[in-house]
Amino acid sequence: MFRVRFLIFFLVVLAAGDVYAVEAVSNSAAEKSKSAEKTDAGTTFDWVHVDGPYIAMTFDDGPSAKLTPKLLDLLAAHHIKATFFLIGENAAEYPDIVAREMREGHVVANHSWSHPNFGKMSDEGIRSQLRRTDDAIRSATGSRPILLRPPYGSITARQKKWINQEFGYKIVLWDVDPLDWRRPGPNAVCNRIVKNARAGSIILAHDIHPGTIEAMPCVLSQLEAKGFKFVTVPELIGMQTPIPPKPPAPPKSAGANAIPPSPTPHD
Repeated sequence: MFRVRFLIFFLVVLAAGDVYAVEAVSNSAAEKSKSAEKTDAGTTFDWVHVDGPYIAMTFDDGPSAKLTPKLLDLLAAHHIKATFFLIGENAAEYPDIVAREMREGHVVANHSWSHPNFGKMSDEGIRSQLRRTDDAIRSATGSRPILLRPPYGSITARQKKWINQEFGYKIVLWDVDPLDWRRPGPNAVCNRIVKNARAGSIILAHDIHPGTIEAMPCVLSQLEAKGFKFVTVPELIGMQTPIPPKPPAPPKSAGANAIPPSPTPHD
């Protein structure tokens, strides 16, 4: 009998130790997550908390010889400034379009030289991609970019850190993605953007797909009708305000756990 009681006691202690271990691992993971958020703060942006209906339109993978000028004409007609994340190969091939983007008040930024997946590359490979694109943009505009959008949004926390330290880039992702690269049609692109845009949104689109350019008159007009104001990504980041803390949960009343009465039956 004594052996049975001792065995039960031992199992209870062992189970309690496992619970404490799980809690310790969970707390450690939460602390690491908070630490990563602090590390990313001020470096990585997919949305910005702002006081006001400000949003940023961004366009990836250009410039396109046929499509980007049409988009620039449309943006000029709406007096809207956008942010263009350029592929270095395209920027080097069409420097006049890059120069026009900058001249008309848009922001041009680095989107790699040939659109590889950074998460699967060596540091030196990434460094070459960034430098070549940086040089192409500087050659076309006379100034170097200050923003980077990694292709596919693929980038590790370690890569973010050294890229920011070495190049000074802020890493820009997005919170609205119409999946226009799948070419779902102009109406789908417009509806997805208009439905999901919110104050502080960074909206992703691509100025290399005809359907995206066809969707833009609808996108810009409907967003303007909803009261949104368009700014560049650096302007949006400059407007950032602290996210207010969540109010404390109200104390539970004595009867909070009471079983609610049955609903009154209907005839």
